[in-house]
Amino acid sequence: MAETKQNRLTSEEVLALRGLRLPVAALKALHRSGIYCEPAVSIEYQQLARRYVIRGVESGGAVAPIGAYCSFVDDDGAPLTALQRVDSVGVNGLHAVVLAPGFVRLQMFRIETTYELLITRHTLATVESKHRPSLRNSILFHGRQGILEMKLWDKDNQFQGLVAPVFYGRSGDQSAAPARFHDAILRLTTGVCCIGCRHTHLVQINDSSSTANSGMVSAP
Repeated sequence: MAETKQNRLTSEEVLALRGLRLPVAALKALHRSGIYCEPAVSIEYQQLARRYVIRGVESGGAVAPIGAYCSFVDDDGAPLTALQRVDSVGVNGLHAVVLAPGFVRLQMFRIETTYELLITRHTLATVESKHRPSLRNSILFHGRQGILEMKLWDKDNQFQGLVAPVFYGRSGDQSAAPARFHDAILRLTTGVCCIGCRHTHLVQINDSSSTANSGMVSAP
């Protein structure tokens, strides 16, 4: 029994691995609105390259009152190149698959003009006496109840890509994410306000099969 308790993830480890833990009411609102945002990451093995990589899916979108979006960049904040584009009948769902030896995940949730932002790093770690690596996850930034008094999905859409929510700590001091992710956060803010989203906002789509199938990190 003691061993089972020892292996349990802490709340911070769960957050780093699985993404934002939204309340039930928020999850139901996203479901009713037809918004599907999938922050899960997984370890995959590439047979031809004989290596392990991490898989993530850029996904999400918005309706006027609510939005959610998730995507990935490299550790310097530069966009990744997609393995493949994901086309679907509906909107506000899956957009593109990425594979890389490691990446940073950005996930944002919006309700009206209030935002929550989570930035996490995911890497592969060698496990002694095992061929398969483990997934190492860490939180780089978690901003709660951020404010952006603009309706980017409506009358203020000309500011998309130019503004992002401001976050404060419990003491009232402004809390800022690492500067290298500034451009990615601007793009993510646009994604979480993109009504009927059908395209990627961070991940780059490359139609060249040789690049798309490589799963390598690419600069913009």
